[in-house]
Amino acid sequence: MNSAPTADGRLQHPPSGVAILSVALYACIGLLTTGCGTPGAPAPPSLHLPVPASDLSAVRSGSVVTLQWTNPRKTTDRLLIKGTVHAQICWQSATGQRETVETVDVEPGSKVEFHEPLPATLQQGQPHAINFFVELKNRLGRSAGPSNLAPIVAGSAPPPVADLHAEVHADGAALFWQGEPNSLVRLHRKLLTAAKAKSETPSRKTPSVDLTGKQTEPILRDLIVEPGPQHNGAVDPTAHFGETYEYTAQRLVRVSVNGKTVELAGDLSAPVRIDMTDTFPPAVPGGLEAIAVPDDKTIDLSWQPGSDNDLSGYIVYRAEAVNASATTWTRISGPQLLTAPAFRDTTAQPGQAYRYAVTAVDATGHESARSPEARETLTNP
Repeated sequence: MNSAPTADGRLQHPPSGVAILSVALYACIGLLTTGCGTPGAPAPPSLHLPVPASDLSAVRSGSVVTLQWTNPRKTTDRLLIKGTVHAQICWQSATGQRETVETVDVEPGSKVEFHEPLPATLQQGQPHAINFFVELKNRLGRSAGPSNLAPIVAGSAPPPVADLHAEVHADGAALFWQGEPNSLVRLHRKLLTAAKAKSETPSRKTPSVDLTGKQTEPILRDLIVEPGPQHNGAVDPTAHFGETYEYTAQRLVRVSVNGKTVELAGDLSAPVRIDMTDTFPPAVPGGLEAIAVPDDKTIDLSWQPGSDNDLSGYIVYRAEAVNASATTWTRISGPQLLTAPAFRDTTAQPGQAYRYAVTAVDATGHESARSPEARETLTNP
């Protein structure tokens, strides 16, 4: 390669291969630091802080508080949590007093139900509000803050319900207990019948409807028994024959805390089970009337419809009104039950006096006693 003279007559040599390579390398570095494709600032390392729980709830029953919440799956920087999370359970009073109840390890994404005895100091004195909260911490003991506050009422709870027992009555499940008659009582009912319990999730909401369009019964139901001087028991008219139930009971007092009326519940009673076996006939039909229709040579009967939930129909009986003490009653309404509260006797004979009575039959075949009689004579047209 030839050299080119400079202005002062010296020779200028072209750059060597090494020099050319060095210049190119520096140019590339310049592009990387200033041109298109420049990487952003490095992200800070994750603190691995669990997202705080937001659905904490607290329920007091006597001396025990039940807490429920859902654990997060991710950290505050949207990374999946690996391993367990430390859940610090605390309560605080309106005056700022704060105590830790317990710290437990929980799984990310799990639903937690935690039962804790209320400290003895919180089971005494006048009713007052306190708040529970949960603080979820990583393995280094750091958190992104506490959960929502879940209030309960501290103070002296009402005494427990004693000697709860149940009996099957014609109008429902009858519950009885001892002591404190003039008090508010909540009955908790659980449906135990296996056929329905397998297909339903516990819920205190409105009963659902199955595929046949028939309304199904909820697994759980609460009933309130208002206070009264003679109220040491109650009848649950919504208990159905053929089902098996379990009942527990607890006393309640309504108190004013921070200007709001709230319930303070005592301990739950021991459970009692009842099999709703139907051994009761339906109510006796009433209002029976008999009217002769000479032109049609019939006697028309009508009566008041029954109100039993399991009523299947009626039977009409007739006897000749000759000797009341030696009457033999004959079924005249046929082998099938009558579904309407009316019947036309087309076999009545002109000039003959008759006595009529009606019975009601339920779904299990139990038949009521005969109704009060109605008399009528079919005269000649």
